[in-house]
Amino acid sequence: MMKMISRRVLLGMTLGLTAVVTLATGMAGLAKADTLDDIKKTGTIKVGVGVMGLKPWVWQNEDGSYGGMEFEMLQKMLPHLGVAKFEYVPVEWDALIPGLKAKRFDIIFSGMTVTEERRQGSGIEFSRPYYFESDRIAVLEDSPYQKPEDLKGKIIGTTVGTVEEMQANKMVSQGWGGSVKAFDDFAAPFMALQNKQVDAVVADFTSLGEQKKVTPNIRAIGEPMSLEPKPEWKEKQAAAGYKFGGAGIGVRKEDAALLAAVNKALDAMDEAGERQKILEGYGLWDESLSREAMMGK
Repeated sequence: MMKMISRRVLLGMTLGLTAVVTLATGMAGLAKADTLDDIKKTGTIKVGVGVMGLKPWVWQNEDGSYGGMEFEMLQKMLPHLGVAKFEYVPVEWDALIPGLKAKRFDIIFSGMTVTEERRQGSGIEFSRPYYFESDRIAVLEDSPYQKPEDLKGKIIGTTVGTVEEMQANKMVSQGWGGSVKAFDDFAAPFMALQNKQVDAVVADFTSLGEQKKVTPNIRAIGEPMSLEPKPEWKEKQAAAGYKFGGAGIGVRKEDAALLAAVNKALDAMDEAGERQKILEGYGLWDESLSREAMMGK
């Protein structure tokens, strides 16, 4: 014979069942938060890029095909991610992080330096580094400038929102320049240099090497400059568990599974020697770009 269940017990059972359903629903919501499954379902990953046309990073040919070291790395990554296709979403550099957070694309793969300002301040996450950079000061071949100190009071050109803009501002603060003129893209500072609207340009070493093929009447002065964070971020950057200056693939904070898959893909590429082979093809490889060297601090 069945015993009658009291209203209090029945209420307790109902509340317990509601809690279980709510927890399960919440867990399902968390599971859906990561976009990796959606990427695999569609078979396409959307890639935000703010350096389209900047060699050797990535560019599009007249026939619609792409070239560049980041394009080649992306091709090697796709099989490791279990994704068949990609779609580039070109945006201006300073629209990359807002575009990622607004879900216009799934990742940023665009030579972006990993910084605590971007991680903590802008609220995105990065993969382990796949490249490492330093900066140079470029001037016209026939200019009188032989060393950074010669640029006192002069106009320094750079690209807005980049670590090179930080370098240019640092130069001005120490007397190696009078003001900074920041442009929206990477070609504009060099055009301004040719037109003598700026006296020098701060550029990353990789881009400068390619730019010299286009405008051979430029030369570098001074020693290579290591990348540095903004003064207000120095303390937090020093406490970070990675070496400053590496370029990483940006993802949204909530996309933990996607981040893990990207890191696993980069590791698999290194085990196969694929990343090294690509960089060697562009004359960029040395031991400072090994996984171990870039991960050190």
